[in-house]
Amino acid sequence: AQELVDSRTVLLKNQDTRFRLCQMLSQHCEKWTWLVLREKAIYHSLNMFKADVSGMLRGEGWVIEEALPECKDAVMRAHADMDLAMPSLVDQVPKPWPTPPTHFTTNKFTYGYQEFVNTYGIPRYREANPALFTAATFPFLFGVMYGDIGHGTFLFAGGLYMLYNEKANDKARLGEMAAGMHAGRYMIAMMGFFAVYAGFIYNDMFSLGLNLFKSRYIFDGQDNEAVEEGDEAYPVANYGDAETVYPFGLDPVWHVSSNELLFFNSFKMKLSVILGITQMFAGTCLKGINALYFNEKYDFFFEFLPMVAFASSLFIYMVVLIFMKWTINWNSRMLAATCLDPDDEGWGSADYQELDGVWEVCDQNGDGTCTPWGYSCSGYDDTADKCPLNFGGSGDGCQPPNLITTLINIALQPGNVDEPMYYGQAHIQNILLAVAFISVPVLLLVKPYLLSRDMEKAHATHHHGDEDEDEGEEHGFGEILIHQAIETIEFVLGMVSNTASYLRLWALSLAHSELATVFWDKAMVSTLGVNFFATYIGFGIFAGTTFGVLLMMDVLECFLHALRLHWVEFQNKFFKADGIRFTPYSFSQIIKDSVEAS
Repeated sequence: AQELVDSRTVLLKNQDTRFRLCQMLSQHCEKWTWLVLREKAIYHSLNMFKADVSGMLRGEGWVIEEALPECKDAVMRAHADMDLAMPSLVDQVPKPWPTPPTHFTTNKFTYGYQEFVNTYGIPRYREANPALFTAATFPFLFGVMYGDIGHGTFLFAGGLYMLYNEKANDKARLGEMAAGMHAGRYMIAMMGFFAVYAGFIYNDMFSLGLNLFKSRYIFDGQDNEAVEEGDEAYPVANYGDAETVYPFGLDPVWHVSSNELLFFNSFKMKLSVILGITQMFAGTCLKGINALYFNEKYDFFFEFLPMVAFASSLFIYMVVLIFMKWTINWNSRMLAATCLDPDDEGWGSADYQELDGVWEVCDQNGDGTCTPWGYSCSGYDDTADKCPLNFGGSGDGCQPPNLITTLINIALQPGNVDEPMYYGQAHIQNILLAVAFISVPVLLLVKPYLLSRDMEKAHATHHHGDEDEDEGEEHGFGEILIHQAIETIEFVLGMVSNTASYLRLWALSLAHSELATVFWDKAMVSTLGVNFFATYIGFGIFAGTTFGVLLMMDVLECFLHALRLHWVEFQNKFFKADGIRFTPYSFSQIIKDSVEAS
């Protein structure tokens, strides 16, 4: 029995010794794991070195130019610690070099935008970096779609809260979603800021207009609260007077007008087209800047310039027409083609500003009415007869045109402008259409021809004229032509489809404002006149739907659409996305990858 007791005592002591030994080893396990990983990484890198003279090892790698002195100093310190007689040297390898990898130094603000671009593709070495422009345009386009002062304020406050807790979150162990939001904290704050800015432009706060600067329209009887539905509002001054202009954003009267939806549709659709064409044209200009920087003359003269000519002749011209229509005094032009009785009160109105605003009484040989410029109306005159501008077409310059019809007719009915806005519009549009047509074959054929000619010259210079190489050369020219044809088709059709794609700015902004209107009307307005409890329940429904739909789902929706506009519509105009990312040698990254893998 004593032997069993002794054996049990020995076993217990062995078990306790093993436990204490394992406990001691566990304190160093992580440290030893990191040491092993570092040693393996070092030996793996040394295996890529090549033997050189006198037993030295030679390795080639990439170093950021600004960090080269630091790299040399690190190698010198490491060599000094080894106490070896053989020298160590860090120097530049003679050119030509292979294509270097791409590296951009980022900060807390630009990191998120650079990761957006890198997710799509890495920029080529020294190529224009889209992240620089994305940092400004991404939150702005998000704001255009999400524009609402109230909802944007919540989003902006959320971004500011994450910025306030930045240091605490840097040290905390966050989940995947929380870490992603923390990385994009500056982006979220900017998205909220531009949403508030666009909300002030739309004058929209939870679907309500704010009368911040006093409306420039008045209703008869509004001081006595005698305004009824269907009453007409009048401007406080004559059309074109500075007093009729609301200081910032849209006049709040549009939120109570019967044609509210029609007005906002027209405004936001045109705004979307202007922003889209501007961003796409900026992307095309970046393609030209890249070509100049890399001294690619063929790309600049026979790709970039034809692209600019095509885009300018049709799409930039579209933007010009939009601004022209906005700036023309259509009240005056339409009044110029209106028949009036010289004895009526409307005769001599200050709204008429054509022909220096001089009213002339006609001979009244027709039906007794005259146009402001002195044309005698017969009752059977059309607009072209009564308009003094003589711009052509049925409108003759006195009728506001339908811009969509005008733009379609540039290609379908060349030389025919039914409702012109300026003299010689048909002739100008024919010239622009000819420029667009000429730019397409130049874009398609000139560069492949010049490249094939250069190949033939190089072939003749080196005197390698066997048949196999001739076949290879012809195949190379075919590949060039096919590639150029694909790029031409992609650009020409892409300008049309991408312009239509930017209409999502209008669509999502409209959807956001209409959803906010529905939630406010159905959940709040409908319960305000019932009783306190109904209003309390209505507010709960309003707050819940606003939070779930507009502050959660719609934020994500606008975020994804803004991201798509940058990836597809903007970046494909100049961004090749086939660069190689610079991955510096880092022990911490090696350990981090190992921990994530395990």
